Amino acid sequence: MKKGDRVITKSGMHGKIAALNDKDNSCVVETLAGKIKFERSALSIELTQKLNAPDKK
Repeated sequence: MKKGDRVITKSGMHGKIAALNDKDNSCVVETLAGKIKFERSALSIELTQKLNAPDKK
């Protein structure tokens, strides 16, 4: 994961990674409501590659 990736937390919150902290293994996720700090283990799905992938037909 990297800054700017779109993610979904295990609780279902959608957002974009605003910051990553390797010291305490946390990340800040930006949502429409603001920025929230999470443990990285709370992130369920990284969506950036899935959203940018070409459609399979």
